Amino acid sequence: MNKVLKTAVIASSIIALLSCSASPTGRKRVLLYDDSKMSALGAQSFEEIKKQEKIYTDKATNDYVACVSNAVTAEIPGHYGDEDWEVVVFDSEQVNAFALPGAHVGVYTGLIKVAETPDQLATVIGHEIAHVLAEHSNERLSQNQIAGIGTAVAAVAIGVSDDIKHKGAAMAALGLGVQYGVLLPYGRAQESEADLMGLDLMASAGFDPRASVFLWQNMAKAGGGSVPEFLSTHPSSQTRITDLNSRMSRAIQLEKQAIAQGKSPQCIRPASFDAKDTAKESDVDKTS
Repeated sequence: MNKVLKTAVIASSIIALLSCSASPTGRKRVLLYDDSKMSALGAQSFEEIKKQEKIYTDKATNDYVACVSNAVTAEIPGHYGDEDWEVVVFDSEQVNAFALPGAHVGVYTGLIKVAETPDQLATVIGHEIAHVLAEHSNERLSQNQIAGIGTAVAAVAIGVSDDIKHKGAAMAALGLGVQYGVLLPYGRAQESEADLMGLDLMASAGFDPRASVFLWQNMAKAGGGSVPEFLSTHPSSQTRITDLNSRMSRAIQLEKQAIAQGKSPQCIRPASFDAKDTAKESDVDKTS
């Protein structure tokens, strides 16, 4: 091993030891960046997206997405629960949504067509916000930096490079890679954490957690011969639904507690987004 490589390995080991923390489900991981740096990267990326994508200005649609988002974010614990979350609807057929550090949420109109009910939309928004709360972007940036393959992304994260060619990589590190042609998906463990944390969030807001299963079924159907953007880095399988169902009893109790506390979001989905041939919650026994 040459001297430079040896030094890098030693430095990485020291960083890992000093920065080791646990994820919400107890996984050991390394976080190298503080909240302020991650929030700055999230804000920078969100501004770039708003310049590149067409913003959907229909009031009824924006009110609907804001209603669902606000109900979910009201249940966020810690400092992110005190943030004023920025929610923007983008006019695009992409079946997708995202949330970024710094309290930003983006929802594409294509997703609203597939997520047939407020409960289903809350499933996706809860999932994406959970990625932020669990600091998955920080985790991924840190992994790349330690591995020595993410120097450019890390440089953007800590504010030492504004090179335009690095912006796509930075966005990918925030979970935006599919839209911008850079594939850097979250890992399976991170996706599982976001599923379960998001389920608790939306149920605590008074949404029906059973809608999560129908949402993933609708997502799979929406792809037809291709895979929807949201699922292209989010493996959809029976395992995922099984995991959600294993958490369902707890989530239903959270929903019941929320309803008892007077939490019953009345979010009205615009009729213009009605879609055919997707899983209907009305066809399912809700006696659980």
